[in-house]
Amino acid sequence: MEAIIRWGVPTALAPVAWGANYYVTHRYLPAGAPLWGAALRALPAGLLLLAAARRLPRGAWWWRSAVLGALNTAAFFVLVYLASQWLPAGTAAMVMALSPLALMLCAWLLVGERPLPAQLAGGAVGVGGVVLMLAGDPGPAGGGGGTGGASGADGLPGLLASLGALLASSVGYVLAKRWAAPADGGGTPGVLASTAWQLTLGGLLLLPVAALAEGAPPALDGGALAAFGYTSLVATALAFLVWFTGLRRLPAATVGLIGLLNPVTGVLLGTVLDGEPLGPARLGGMALVAVGVLLGRPRPDGASPRARADRTGVPPARRAAATAAQGCEPPPEA
Repeated sequence: MEAIIRWGVPTALAPVAWGANYYVTHRYLPAGAPLWGAALRALPAGLLLLAAARRLPRGAWWWRSAVLGALNTAAFFVLVYLASQWLPAGTAAMVMALSPLALMLCAWLLVGERPLPAQLAGGAVGVGGVVLMLAGDPGPAGGGGGTGGASGADGLPGLLASLGALLASSVGYVLAKRWAAPADGGGTPGVLASTAWQLTLGGLLLLPVAALAEGAPPALDGGALAAFGYTSLVATALAFLVWFTGLRRLPAATVGLIGLLNPVTGVLLGTVLDGEPLGPARLGGMALVAVGVLLGRPRPDGASPRARADRTGVPPARRAAATAAQGCEPPPEA
């Protein structure tokens, strides 16, 4: 329980900020400029963190940061921007609640971090809650910024954009966890530096693509400027810092379950600010999401050797080999 308080609570700030970002993007940002929207979200946040880190990538971290920037920043931000414009805020957030299962699968395949039965159960319960919330989805969103929501075949592009964002981010997050593992030795950068690199490189990658595909940057009024301020500083710089910190300190499966707060935030904001009805299905779904997060919470430190090994993000055999090669004891558990 100490681990969930120490690392889980700060990590939860990220999905809450992202859930609110769906509403902000849908209401206040220009609908026809997803590439510029993604670039203006990523680059200011990346440069701000880079100035704070005062460190550039070295060696393999140049191409690693480029890969992470392409997945976690360029592809993810563009697809989330499109999903936010094409779907109601609550619906767009709810699709991303499949992230626990996606993160569990990717972590299993890429870092050998097998999910525990409780985490699988938590993911299944949480996704069941999301399905229940979708059953209570009101359909088209109200007026305002963006193009409004859609249902059925008309909403297919938005659903595909959400699923694409889910896939890109799941692979990117697990790669970030794998490359930050203790087996990589002393060359592993801190969370601040690695987050700054991928946001900056992802934003720089988007700039020429946006200029070629969309022309000049869109004209922004005061509301759009304030919205970009929130999107870049809170939903990106702050949120990504706490999210990647959580990925280093907690199992990917647990972080994915914490991410279920994303759709809950989106649904609540859609209800309070956009007038979307909050019926029994949505209330029941949010209760199931809460149960899923509790089921997948980190075990106490003494729970089992396997649980302790899983929190490092490195398979036990690989960790033992790295320890032997370094001729030292394993690093203390976080």
